[in-house]
Amino acid sequence: MKNVADAYNALVGGVIAFFTMIFGEHWILFAAFLFLNVIDWLSGWSKARRVHKESSSVGLKGIVKKVWYWVIIAIAFILPAALMEAGSVIGVDLSITRFLGWLTLAMLLVNEVRSIIENLVCLDIPVPEVLIKGLAITDKILQDSQK
Repeated sequence: MKNVADAYNALVGGVIAFFTMIFGEHWILFAAFLFLNVIDWLSGWSKARRVHKESSSVGLKGIVKKVWYWVIIAIAFILPAALMEAGSVIGVDLSITRFLGWLTLAMLLVNEVRSIIENLVCLDIPVPEVLIKGLAITDKILQDSQK
């Protein structure tokens, strides 16, 4: 039993180390976004199945859309890195631009959760009103922070 626990701990530690290497110390936020991508796709598929509007082309379109979200996130983190490097060359501190990536990720996280909740409501699954209102407020705060 000890060998199984050791193997499990080594595997989990390796996975966490890998994600930390790729996504940095806040890898859990990116993993959460990926998890929400999958849940949103599954809940959308369930909704389409329930209303008899399943379509492989629509499903593929949804998957492609999620891939583009990841491209947007990459751009939102790469652009500030490039701007900060350019700023260091010309002697201007542009570290505030780092905010762009985190804001983009936060907005897309909220968007995924809202989409999941909409799908669940359409599936007649009771969603606590506080969650619906809380997401609306969070979305408004994030939208206002862009202005």
